[in-house]
Amino acid sequence: MRILQNRHKGRVEMTVTKVRSPAVAGTFYPADARELRMMIEKYLALAGDVKVGGKLRGLVVPHAGYVYSGPTAAYGYKALESAKFEKVIIMGPSHYAAFPGACESGYGLWDTPLGRMKAKSASGWPVSVFPQAHGPEHCLEVQLPFLQVIGKGEIEVWPLLCGQVEPGELADRVAKELDAKTVVIASSDLSHYKDYDSAKRTDRIANEAVPALDIARFEREGDACGKTAILTLMHIAKRKKWKGVLLDYRNSGDTAGPKSSVVGYGCYAFYEEK
Repeated sequence: MRILQNRHKGRVEMTVTKVRSPAVAGTFYPADARELRMMIEKYLALAGDVKVGGKLRGLVVPHAGYVYSGPTAAYGYKALESAKFEKVIIMGPSHYAAFPGACESGYGLWDTPLGRMKAKSASGWPVSVFPQAHGPEHCLEVQLPFLQVIGKGEIEVWPLLCGQVEPGELADRVAKELDAKTVVIASSDLSHYKDYDSAKRTDRIANEAVPALDIARFEREGDACGKTAILTLMHIAKRKKWKGVLLDYRNSGDTAGPKSSVVGYGCYAFYEEK
């Protein structure tokens, strides 16, 4: 908890800002700042020169432990590295709590081993405030160190967890917060615990439907834990006439796990054409 002093007309007013501590530092990613930065920089370097066909506006990136999904997530952040942005809306699935609508955290600041990030508040249906859902959650937290490494100044984030909410309705709400310096990130893995070849067949649907903005097909056939977040971003992209592209796909059998039971990871970018 951080206490700020505001001086106004000779009075001292105390403003309490809640700080969210990391839930998965030391498990999903290194808790040591130097080790964490080096790991992310290595993944970014391995991603090479990633370009999209215009101004980057949105990403779908995975959220597993870095040794599993970090190489794929790095493609999205490498593309974002050259973009001019100041605010990031991050949406992902709630793994620990069920609730109607979507929820923000109620925390004004989020800590990571690399420092502290400012979080905005913009609640209003279908977005409510539910700190307990955010406390143990990893899907949003794991994106922050990547943003800190590529950031060129202070970045404000709006972290949202998706509950029982229609993607089109959430897209209406999120779109109201968009401006030219805002990027939208959907945090999601793809299929879970299939064998290697079956996972690739299943994930081919996402790899085709998501960048093509084929909402009906992905809603009907897609397999992803963050399906609502992805669909919300797809709705926004379709309305804004953004284009989509697949940046990278692999699964845990390609990175750090056995091929008998894998989790799929896809990275997709949405951009405004030049």
